[in-house]
Amino acid sequence: MTVGTSRPTQPQEFHLGPSGCPEAPGIDPDDLPDGLVVADETGRVVCFNRAAVRITAVARADAIGRPLERVLPLEDLKGRRWWTLTDPYGGLATRVGQPERNLLLPGGREVLVSARYVRDVPTGPVRKLVVSLRGTEARRRSERSHAELIATVAHELRSPLTSVKGFTATLLAKWERFTDDQKRLMLETVDADANRVTRLIAELLDISRIDSGRLEVRRQPVDLAAAVRRHVDAHVAAGQTPDRFRVDVTGPLPDLWADPDKVDQVLGNLLENAVRHGEGTVTIDIAPSPSAGEQSGTGTAVTVSDEGPGIPEESMARVFTRFWRGSKRGGTGLGLYIVKGIVEAHGGTITVGRGPGGGAQFRFILPVGTPAHLQ
Repeated sequence: MTVGTSRPTQPQEFHLGPSGCPEAPGIDPDDLPDGLVVADETGRVVCFNRAAVRITAVARADAIGRPLERVLPLEDLKGRRWWTLTDPYGGLATRVGQPERNLLLPGGREVLVSARYVRDVPTGPVRKLVVSLRGTEARRRSERSHAELIATVAHELRSPLTSVKGFTATLLAKWERFTDDQKRLMLETVDADANRVTRLIAELLDISRIDSGRLEVRRQPVDLAAAVRRHVDAHVAAGQTPDRFRVDVTGPLPDLWADPDKVDQVLGNLLENAVRHGEGTVTIDIAPSPSAGEQSGTGTAVTVSDEGPGIPEESMARVFTRFWRGSKRGGTGLGLYIVKGIVEAHGGTITVGRGPGGGAQFRFILPVGTPAHLQ
């Protein structure tokens, strides 16, 4: 009788890929968008992916097998050697890694670095050191955008606040010297400038909510045709001639559930742009349309077009970005960015093009958006 003996399980074999890292099904370190550097328990580099080569300008052949601190001679912003400070192999055994921070490569190039200490058991020796590298370009762009926002806000606030301060100081110091008509004119100017500051603050709050994904949409039944006519009437009351506007409604329109205040904000911005920057007749078309946003089904399309010079083709891709302004300077350049955020928060879409009269044409589609409890 022959007794069989069990064969010991063989460890799974991995082949080394071009990056020096073990290949695994469905995983290729060279496909990662961030730089990946892995050092073994002796501190020598065993993996150096394509992104790491691009970020560090170190050839892969010059990295594999060499000590990590020589391949990546990183320093902090005070000129101190980072590997000496962190001491991943000889430091605290409870440490699991290093959070992302700005460090310097040779030549003063900045790079974002984070590290993970891999141990077989908690508080055991480090068996593998995994380092992630990212370029600073995206963060720099974000910082420049924030700096530009601050500069724009400071500029836009300075003018109305200077006016408010000047008129109120004058009235307080010389109240008896002015006639009632002069006082009224000054107070009306103060009121208009205060409204301008209020609008700017509202725009900043909207941008903050849009950027953080916290823009709330409070859906209610909205009559888009009535909302458009209300805005047209406001422009006529402000001095525009009635024949400057044409409203075309193709009905019947589907029942629309949207945030009425935010829809008013979208309509107000688009009509003000058409009146201020466009020429000729401003046409507003309202019609049912298949929705093309996040919600499928029937929607309502609103198209606002004018007969002015329009938007240059090369600028159309930037219309909905922050601080974009047309040929005529004025405003903060934030309005269309906010409009796009509001429309998309409703699950809709907005586009820009050239209208039949040659001017700018903005078209947004809002899906029906019936609340779930009413479906």
